Amino acid sequence: MTDPSTLPIFPESGRVAAVDFGSVRIGIAICDPERILASPLEVHAAANWRDDGDYFRSLATAERLVGFVVGLPIHCDGGESQKSVECREFARWLADQTALPVRLFDERFTTADAKQRMAGGGYTRKKKKKRVDAVAALVLLESFLEACRYHDEIAGEEIDARSTGGESLDD
Repeated sequence: MTDPSTLPIFPESGRVAAVDFGSVRIGIAICDPERILASPLEVHAAANWRDDGDYFRSLATAERLVGFVVGLPIHCDGGESQKSVECREFARWLADQTALPVRLFDERFTTADAKQRMAGGGYTRKKKKKRVDAVAALVLLESFLEACRYHDEIAGEEIDARSTGGESLDD
């Protein structure tokens, strides 16, 4: 497990990537260094993510990233699921692999929002399925950036913090 005292502090500026972690696909979105604009980047296969350290290190270098935001699935009542546990594990692994700070951020409704945004966009069913995870990462990143601006601090939670289920990650 990652020792929180050895992790770098999440910077207040610079390019950040949001990761919508799924069992089949990992959606990725990035923002500009000023954190004004965000855009979907790509979808990466999730089947062997534990073997993809080189991919994420290369992504961090190529995109000049200063941190990652990983979506944390939370039930409407604030509780967590097995998928939440898997996302926490992935976030710790990502921090270990890239040596970059990682924040967890509530991803409730990001996929539904992504599908709504893509509706009527002329996508075929196959293209929608391939692209929806990157758009969900975009929704996650936009929500994270807005929460940071609204609260004037870095939103979400550190990777080794544990939600008690009653508090919100984006309040």
